[in-house]
Amino acid sequence: MIKTLHILPVPVVLLVALLAGCKPKQPQTGASASRPAVQVVAIEAKTQPVTETLSLLGNIVANEMVEIKAETEGTVEEINFNEGQRVEKGALLLKLDESKPAASLAQSEANHMLAHSNFERAKQLHRDKLISQQDFDQASASFSASEATILLMRRQLKDARIYAPFAGMTGSRQISPGQVISRNQTLTWLVDLDVVKVEVTIPEKYLSQVRLGMPLDFSVAAFSGKPFHGEVYFISPQLDEGTRTALVKARIPNPDGALKAGMFASLDLKLRIKEDALLIPEPALVSGSDAVTVFTIDSKSTAVMKRVKVGLRLAGKVEILDGVAAGERVVVEGTQKLYPGAAVKLAPPAAEEPYLK
Repeated sequence: MIKTLHILPVPVVLLVALLAGCKPKQPQTGASASRPAVQVVAIEAKTQPVTETLSLLGNIVANEMVEIKAETEGTVEEINFNEGQRVEKGALLLKLDESKPAASLAQSEANHMLAHSNFERAKQLHRDKLISQQDFDQASASFSASEATILLMRRQLKDARIYAPFAGMTGSRQISPGQVISRNQTLTWLVDLDVVKVEVTIPEKYLSQVRLGMPLDFSVAAFSGKPFHGEVYFISPQLDEGTRTALVKARIPNPDGALKAGMFASLDLKLRIKEDALLIPEPALVSGSDAVTVFTIDSKSTAVMKRVKVGLRLAGKVEILDGVAAGERVVVEGTQKLYPGAAVKLAPPAAEEPYLK
């Protein structure tokens, strides 16, 4: 029996070959079917007590500071202090030439004795009705005026000696012995630094959390790393209308005199303590145009994006008010490669150590 061989035209053969090549491939199974897991560093969100602080810049002022001035003019006779010397209250700081006020006082006392004699004589004569009421009044007025003159001369003599109004350190000396000084001329300064005050302005929104006696911590550039402690003793009853701030003062013990008036103070004002604040490392935050999110890892080791509400910001950490629960692991490294539902694998524990401090 003879079999007939049918030869298809060349275009038909090519069409059949193309159709055979376009058949869909069978789906592959196994690890090659999914993307590789992203290695991340994740830290567990934990609750812990934190202190809310407000960082401010204040000024250190002396407990007491006064310019020492003369109330009268005269020639400097004695200077009884050295610059930077500690003096006690009532110590004689400076003495002016007393010869002129002493002479004036002696003259006044002599006039007073004469006026007293005239007054006693006039009083007797007036009693005997030998002088008029007007003559008696003039003698009485002269006697009273002489008494007032003596008081004035004694005060001028007293003003020739200048005493320390309180205990403290003297400042630089502005006069020399033999110098003629005028009234109200600055001679030196007296500063009490046993206790210093820190003055700072607090924004209106935080005033409800500031109270008398609350602790205050601060530092100064001159003693970097050394903390100083004090407490609030004054809160201004009125606000500055321009800045909407209130002046607050605190006392700081300064027994060694390390703190000087005029220094800047960097303050950490403790406003309140939260016993159970939920904290996560700050690098876990992913900031968007309208929200802040974090990536957490679920029980299937996949990434879950969650929108969070941020509270306090601390050194390297942030408080989460909503969006993450305690115990959840949040991704702190590797967020750039993550997307919702992505498979993740944890980095070795050593990678977590910088975030656990």
